[in-house]
Amino acid sequence: MLFPPPSMRPSNGRIPSSLSLIYFSFSRVECNGPTALRHAIRETRALTDKPFGVNITLLPTINPPDYEGYVRAAVEEGVMIFETAGSNPGPLIKFFKSRGCLVIHKCTTIRHAESAEKMGVDILSIDGFECAGYPGEDDIGGLVLLARAAKELKIPYIASGGIADGQGLAAALALGAAGVNMGTRFMCTVESPIHENIKQKIVQSTERDTVHIFRTMHNTTRVFKNKVSMEVVEIEKRPGGAKFEDVRDLVSGERGRLVYENGDPDFGIWSAGITVGLIDDIPTCQELLERMEREAEGIIGRMSSLVTPRTKL
Repeated sequence: MLFPPPSMRPSNGRIPSSLSLIYFSFSRVECNGPTALRHAIRETRALTDKPFGVNITLLPTINPPDYEGYVRAAVEEGVMIFETAGSNPGPLIKFFKSRGCLVIHKCTTIRHAESAEKMGVDILSIDGFECAGYPGEDDIGGLVLLARAAKELKIPYIASGGIADGQGLAAALALGAAGVNMGTRFMCTVESPIHENIKQKIVQSTERDTVHIFRTMHNTTRVFKNKVSMEVVEIEKRPGGAKFEDVRDLVSGERGRLVYENGDPDFGIWSAGITVGLIDDIPTCQELLERMEREAEGIIGRMSSLVTPRTKL
């Protein structure tokens, strides 16, 4: 996630200027359980003096993670920032707030954002249809969602989905966001632990190289377009539709994780947003963020020239 420097933040944004949020999703640690999360938290704490957070996403899976164990491990390790997403987050949000934690909740609709606001979350992540992973079932793009958020929400929100450069950051700020959330863009950085072949595949791709699976199961997911994901799409097109059991082996999370390890982009399902069409290099995280900040400041500065003072009669 990227929060702009103080000079670029909306005046109503209440996000700490020192916040650098690094989040862990279960895709990296679920194989070894909560213990692996504890190690990841300790490793991160050794690498930065900035606050960091843990993501907990409540979604249907073949083998449900030990959510309670992950939550307990993170809290016991002193994590005070959590990003929640998925179905029925109420109990989780209530627990985190009772511990004085800062909670960011990810939403794909304004109605869900308003519900989370009532639950007491501190920040909302508004995910447009462009995002990787789960864009919801309403198919509303970020441009409209963020504009609606500016009208309807009372707490700070960040923009997610479709952002990979300074133009996207400037646009998000213009739409009232306090910052942006990037996933696919950070996958394609020097520090990203995924296989170099996958990074190169992202660089070579266009905005047409993702596809939605699970549409017929009402659990829409945007993933990279490869042999496996297209096979899933074809199975879903069969007369009478498809059941999860029909694609279970194809969409296995374990198979998808191996993509990032063995570097074969056709080995399994892997998440990617349409920002693959905007990514043409593999910079360090520092180079990426400094460039985005520079680009956004330049764009915002040039926009002021479009304002023509009215002549007084």
